[in-house]
Amino acid sequence: MDSNLKTSLKSLHASLAGAGPVDEELLALLKQLDGDIKTLLERGAEPAPGETTTFGLAERTQELSAQFAVKHPQLEPALRELGTILSNMGI
Repeated sequence: MDSNLKTSLKSLHASLAGAGPVDEELLALLKQLDGDIKTLLERGAEPAPGETTTFGLAERTQELSAQFAVKHPQLEPALRELGTILSNMGI
């Protein structure tokens, strides 16, 4: 997978660490997204039989970005960048 994706994830983690309290629902959604991205990175390009390759990651990231734009505007740029990278990768 693209090193830009890993860099973007690290940037997002750093932004989250300095953002102060984040609402539990958004945090749970971010953790799920992070886990799915890590699974995809570990698995590589080859999905297991019957699995999709993307988990709808780009779309989910864009949805989270919109939610964070309202509640945590300082985190939204990192999520938007992550969504753009995922989308450009076809994920």
